[in-house]
Amino acid sequence: MKLLPVVVCLSFVLGALVFTGEPCFAEEDEINCIKCHRRITPGHVTDWETSTHAEMGIDCSVCHGSEHQSGKNANFAVMPDESVCGDCHADQFEQFQEGKHNHGWKSMNAMPVTHLEPDELMEGGRGCGGCHNMGIKSEKEKEALREKGHRYQNNSCDECHTRHTFSKSEAQDPRACQQCHMGYDHPQWEMWSSAKHGTRFFAKEQGRLPENATAPTCQDCHLPEGTHANRTAWGFFGVRLPMPEDKQWGEDQATILKALGVLNPKTGEPTKRLEVIKELDMARLTEKDWQNERNKMIKTCAKCHSKSYGKTQLEAGDAMIQKADRLMAQAIDIVAGLYADGVLKKPTEYEFAYPDFMYFMRTNGKDMEHMSHIDQVLFQMYMKHRMRTYQGCFHVNPDYAYWYGWAMMTKDLGEIQELAHLLRAAHEEKK
Repeated sequence: MKLLPVVVCLSFVLGALVFTGEPCFAEEDEINCIKCHRRITPGHVTDWETSTHAEMGIDCSVCHGSEHQSGKNANFAVMPDESVCGDCHADQFEQFQEGKHNHGWKSMNAMPVTHLEPDELMEGGRGCGGCHNMGIKSEKEKEALREKGHRYQNNSCDECHTRHTFSKSEAQDPRACQQCHMGYDHPQWEMWSSAKHGTRFFAKEQGRLPENATAPTCQDCHLPEGTHANRTAWGFFGVRLPMPEDKQWGEDQATILKALGVLNPKTGEPTKRLEVIKELDMARLTEKDWQNERNKMIKTCAKCHSKSYGKTQLEAGDAMIQKADRLMAQAIDIVAGLYADGVLKKPTEYEFAYPDFMYFMRTNGKDMEHMSHIDQVLFQMYMKHRMRTYQGCFHVNPDYAYWYGWAMMTKDLGEIQELAHLLRAAHEEKK
């Protein structure tokens, strides 16, 4: 690795600040750079000074170039992307390319609902884009962001190794995962932190357990040995190909895939969305691929437990997906029946007269009027409560698996049954 002379000028956010326009580099570049930025971006200077980069003599020009010389040309500062990090951290960069985090940006933009929501929440990074910013972007994508004024959505590495410290120990803290893996659709942080693994971590952190006590973190299980290529057997959607051998479960998974728009609800044939799923590695599509990820996790579990114990616990999670899918498919069929009988009208943006989970809570597509409430309950059953049911099992959190998961799924099904009854009755009255 080639190290350039130390020039302590740091700024990842130069373009967002108001400058005086006075040159920062009057006499001695190094002295005036730090003098200028200690006044304009003091946090960045302090972070860099405490970093390993600073210790090794890696200055700002390595990442930001040397074109920026004053407040008048702040826009000349390069906003480094992952490839710049990869110049020195080649193994981590290659691993990241293979992992699911690399697909965050493209998977968000593949969702039809993304392009109906406020841009500030999506590409602006105050909603989905705040986490789904992760992912290597093409030059065309980066240019489109710059044209919209989103100058800083350029790098994935700083999601976990925040700028300008870029600390390995920070990224290894489970709290680094918290800002994204929490909340409505995937509360893994809440599950882990309130389950045995998390409580032991916090007890150990407070000195109530010995240093050699086992206390697995998110990274220990999902990024073992420091790998950046994170994947899971069931993936985010909890669906897979080939279909399960059990006939009923196979039919139930097919029903869920129809509601995801991956299978044509009339013919059962794959739609163009399956190609997106394949491209973005959003589900395991072969038995070999699924089993490979499962074996990796069993190996990880075996660092603390016996292999048979880990295998048994993971199979219990599989069984809960199967049972949750039975409830889910029943609910989907009820709502699909309302579309088939004309009780619910197909929204303009929907490809089929069928529930479409990819529109989230916007159950009338672009139109914010006359949204289908029963579809909203159905989506909540899938995205919020089904997720908690099986993810709660895999994270060994009893309360999330039952009260926040399974019990709420049964409540959702009851509400959907009642709503369908009322909708049909109202429809008959109109005839």
